[in-house]
Amino acid sequence: MSTATESKFHVLAVDDSLLDRKLIERLLKISSYQVTTVDSGSKALQFLGLNEDDQSNSETPSVSPNNHQEVEVNLIITDYCMPGMTGYDLLKKIKESSSLKNIPVVIMSSENVPSRITRCLEEGAEEFFLKPVQLSDLKKLTPHMLKTKIKNQEQENQELELELERSAIHQSQQQKQPQPPPPPPLLQTPPPPPPPPPNNHKRKAMEEGISPDRRRPRYNDITTVV
Repeated sequence: MSTATESKFHVLAVDDSLLDRKLIERLLKISSYQVTTVDSGSKALQFLGLNEDDQSNSETPSVSPNNHQEVEVNLIITDYCMPGMTGYDLLKKIKESSSLKNIPVVIMSSENVPSRITRCLEEGAEEFFLKPVQLSDLKKLTPHMLKTKIKNQEQENQELELELERSAIHQSQQQKQPQPPPPPPLLQTPPPPPPPPPNNHKRKAMEEGISPDRRRPRYNDITTVV
C-alpha cells in the first residue's frame, strides 16, 4: 500500500496489476489528488474499515470502528477484473454499507463489454473507464467528489439541526415539570411584651383605704402629769 498526501480530495485506487496501479497513481498525483493504492478488493475493504462476514447468513459487511481509516476517502477507483474479489463485488459491498454507500465508485476495465458496463452503472458506479485511463478521464472525478461532499455536509447539517431540536424539546419538558414548593419560612419567636406602666390611681386608692388608727400616732405609753 502506498499513500501520497498533497490534496484535499483522497482517492483509493484498487488494481491487482502493479503497472496499472503505478499509472493510475501517477495520473491522480498529477491531478493533485491524495492517493492510496491497494492491490486487491479485500485490502480495500480493510482500509475502509469493513469486515467481511464469511458466514453464508450475512452478506452485508459490517464496519469496525477500531480498524477504520483515519483519512477520509472521497472516491474509489477500482479495476473490474481482479482475482478473488472483482471490482463489481467491491462496488456491491461498498453500496451495501450504510456508512460508505455515499462514496463515489469508478470502475476501470481493459475490456469494452456493454453488459458489464451497464451492470456496474446500475449497481451505483459513477463512471466506467476503459484502460489505459487517460488524464482527461480523471477530470470527470472532481464533480462526483464535490457532489458527494456537499451531500455529506447537508446530511451533517440536518443531523445537527435534529440534535438541536431534540435538545430544545428536552429542555422544554424539564421546564414544564412541576417544581417542588418552596420551604416554609422559619418561625421567629416574637419579642416579650413590654412591662405595664405603674398604676398611680391604684396606689392612691390603697393609701386612702388605710384606717385612721394606723395613720394616727399612738400615745398609750405617755403619762400625763397634772
